[in-house]
Amino acid sequence: MKPEINICWLRRDLRIDDNAALYHALKSEYPTLLLFIFDKNILGKLENKQDARVSFIHQTLTELNTKLQENQKTSILIKHGNPKEIWAELCETYQIHAVYTNHDYEPDAIKRDAAIQAQVQLKNISFHSYKDQVVFEKNEITKSDGLPYTVFTPYFRQWQQKLNNFYASAYPTEKYFSNFWPAGPFPIPTLTSLGFEATSQTFPGKDFEDKLEGYELNRDFPAADATSHIGVHLRFGTISIRKALRTARTQRAEKWISELAWRDFYQMILWHFPHTAERSFKPKYDLIQWRNRPEEFEAWCQGNTGYPLVDAGMRQLNQTGYMHNRVRMVVASFLCKHLLIDWRWGEAYFAEKLLDYEMASNVGGWQWACGSGNDAAPYFRVFNPELQMKKFDPQLKYVDHWVPAYKQLKHVPPCVEHAFARERVLKVFKAALNE
Repeated sequence: MKPEINICWLRRDLRIDDNAALYHALKSEYPTLLLFIFDKNILGKLENKQDARVSFIHQTLTELNTKLQENQKTSILIKHGNPKEIWAELCETYQIHAVYTNHDYEPDAIKRDAAIQAQVQLKNISFHSYKDQVVFEKNEITKSDGLPYTVFTPYFRQWQQKLNNFYASAYPTEKYFSNFWPAGPFPIPTLTSLGFEATSQTFPGKDFEDKLEGYELNRDFPAADATSHIGVHLRFGTISIRKALRTARTQRAEKWISELAWRDFYQMILWHFPHTAERSFKPKYDLIQWRNRPEEFEAWCQGNTGYPLVDAGMRQLNQTGYMHNRVRMVVASFLCKHLLIDWRWGEAYFAEKLLDYEMASNVGGWQWACGSGNDAAPYFRVFNPELQMKKFDPQLKYVDHWVPAYKQLKHVPPCVEHAFARERVLKVFKAALNE
């Protein structure tokens, strides 16, 4: 007899506490088996075989699996392969009544989920998906005519008005842990079998409560290191968005809460306007005649532009998988406007390097910096990296840490002069926008 079960499919929600899909699965009639798939379609696109994000996922699943075996007498079924093939195999092995999972808003993930839903429904298996990684999603915050907001300020105003304790409340999954299927232990694929190697990068902890007060005061100063560093945990769901929100509300960390709203906003934009993952929100910006010089792009990637704040940010990214948010804006503006290199080149590089990479926020941030996005800085706003350094790193602590050659007067000379670059980009952008 095949075991009669439900399956909770984990993806970017790697926890068992306060998990929407798991809560609904455990409350259902049949016992729940946890599933995670290392998707070959995703892993195959990662060129760096020491990609820290794969190590992070593998480490997180291993630790979670150990706790589940010790406390709930169950295991996560961890597979490696093509999801459609794996689900076909699961349907042969188990009598599955329902699949529970949480929404993903990226275009490829939406297609994947639609395909799996159609596949399992042919076997009379129901497919249930829930909101879990954002506070508000899709059409929950709209204008009075039902259309999505495309400007953040009015969106955030309504986001704040709608927010109440209900949206910050945790799903009490622990009440139903007795409904885990007593499975396993299942073997966990090794990093080597996945085609990867362990990383030397360290990962930030989940504790962020004591950083919220400092964030309000010093968030714009990269040397202060006043940010929470929980981006990777929100990205992979090792911290619940609702827990993060509750903690911030308790401390009245209003600016930090607004960053959660920005995250919701960009997820909503990507869901309504999926073309923005590859094309400009404002179509005229796709007419820009980019220079796209490979040698200049390589200098930017390696932190050798001769602009110390830009170079410090890129070196921090390359070594740690993280870059301070203020610096992200400066380096993005520099690539698009000083070097006239397509924002998609920079977005792809960040996608490769950032531990906390999220398509929605990354695409949104890059289009903001370029001027092509829905709620973007105007094209004629060109950050001056030298002025940004004097304002936000006046004692050169951040620059000195990442680019010590600058103080020693040994750093490379600027690859382009600011006034010249500003005049050039205004001319090129104006020509495209006037076509």
